[in-house]
Amino acid sequence: MGQLTYLALLAGCLVVTAPLELLLRVRVYARWRRLLVAVAPEFAVFVVWVLYAIAQGHWDYSDVLTLGVRLPGGIPVEEVLFFLVVPLCSVLALEAVRKVTGWDAGYPAADSLGQMNTAEEADA
Repeated sequence: MGQLTYLALLAGCLVVTAPLELLLRVRVYARWRRLLVAVAPEFAVFVVWVLYAIAQGHWDYSDVLTLGVRLPGGIPVEEVLFFLVVPLCSVLALEAVRKVTGWDAGYPAADSLGQMNTAEEADA
C-alpha cells in the first residue's frame, strides 16, 4: 500500500462511520454549522501545533507512507485531512450514541414528537 497508507486509514474511518449518518439519521452533515463550530477550533490549534513542530524539527513525515504532497510549512496533505476526518468521525459516533441511548450529552435531543429545541432549530 505504501504511499496510500495514511490516506487509506482516513478513508476507512469515513467508511466505517458513514452508516451512522445514513442508517441512524444523526444529521451531522445536515447541521454543518454545528459541525464547523466543533471542528474549526481543534483544526486551527492542531495545524498550528504541527507546523511549529515541523519547523522546530520535532516531527517529520515519511514520503514512503504518504503521498509526498506537502502544503506550505511542510505539512503533508494527509495530516491536514486527519484533523478534519477524525473529529468528523468522532462527532458522528457521539451523535450515534446519543440517538441510540437517548443520552443528552449535556444538551437536549429532539423531544418525543421530533421537535427540536430552539438552538437546534437555529442549526438546521
